[in-house]
Amino acid sequence: MIQFLARRLIPDWREVERPAVRQAYGMLCGVVGIVLNILLCAGKLLAGAITGSIAITADAFNNLSDAGSSVISLLGFRLAGQKPDSEHPFGHGRIEYISGLVVSMLILLMGAELLKSSVEEIASPGQVVFSPLSLGILAASICVKLYMSFYNRSIGRRISSAAMAATAADSISDVCATTAVLLSALVGHFTSLQIDGWCGLLVALFILYAGIRSAMDTVNPLLGQPPSPEFVKEVEDRVLSHPEITGVHDLIVHDYGPGRRMITLHAEVPASGDMLALHDVVDTVETELAEELHCLATIHMDPVSNDEETVALRREVERLARQVDPGITIHDFRMVQGPTHTNLIFDALVPRNLPITDREAGRRIKELVRGMEGNYFAVVRVEKGFL
Repeated sequence: MIQFLARRLIPDWREVERPAVRQAYGMLCGVVGIVLNILLCAGKLLAGAITGSIAITADAFNNLSDAGSSVISLLGFRLAGQKPDSEHPFGHGRIEYISGLVVSMLILLMGAELLKSSVEEIASPGQVVFSPLSLGILAASICVKLYMSFYNRSIGRRISSAAMAATAADSISDVCATTAVLLSALVGHFTSLQIDGWCGLLVALFILYAGIRSAMDTVNPLLGQPPSPEFVKEVEDRVLSHPEITGVHDLIVHDYGPGRRMITLHAEVPASGDMLALHDVVDTVETELAEELHCLATIHMDPVSNDEETVALRREVERLARQVDPGITIHDFRMVQGPTHTNLIFDALVPRNLPITDREAGRRIKELVRGMEGNYFAVVRVEKGFL
């Protein structure tokens, strides 16, 4: 159904990398989610009224909270699509994350209220009336939620939306919760066990779990999380596809919302090359990254010496640095010869989980370099990456 509507309502619906198309998909899925969740809520409220089941009623309010979540997501996609202005020069893309966080808070609030009602039902259970109509509504709800999970996961992957991925996961939680309610009705009808309150408790726990997971999915990009390894590799491959560039380091990705990324990196080029020609290559790479990966790129050009002596010394220093920790890499390597000794100047990139301090790592590297054959001193700056 989503693809059917997309083909008729979204111009250029195949070009999901375009911000306008991505926004249209998000808003379309939001509208469909609102309609389906309201219908499910109405059906379950009817079933709950007929049977007197607190679990079914709890599940109905769960769907109502899902509808509210879809409204907030819809507004989030709409507001996130606004153009940059003087007060927000990087755009409004992070509103999508903020809307997802608001949705998570609403889910947690609903889960807490339903948890309270379920505990009261367990303490004082009421009579649940069996109804074929309620069973049919619950079975239909399971099928609808499975479909919602499928299209939210599918579209979420296509447009790289954490909010939609969280919605898909929430739909799976709803399937589990509604299945528990359905089993409660069947058990209550065919046995004397009154487990309606316990199933309501299970539903509430599912809601709380979904809310916590959804909050984590939206808080992480707001706080700042590393880019995916696939994106990093794609950036590096595109930069290194130009033979004039011999290395890439200090890659930083700034995320201002889906489809609104800025990247900075250092590109190593031969020091013996034509600087004007190499600068033109770097400008070309920045343009390619903007057009192909839809991100604003700023590249710093690092001239490096590629003579045999410098290359050999760099390899030896890299080998020594890995003795301190296998994850250490070096870059910006250069050699400055003096009358009494030779300085080897470089940056050492250390892992964030390094068991020793950065200062201690630098000290050990300096000691190892000092032990090399020849009169070498290391001038090393220890740093951690952002990947």
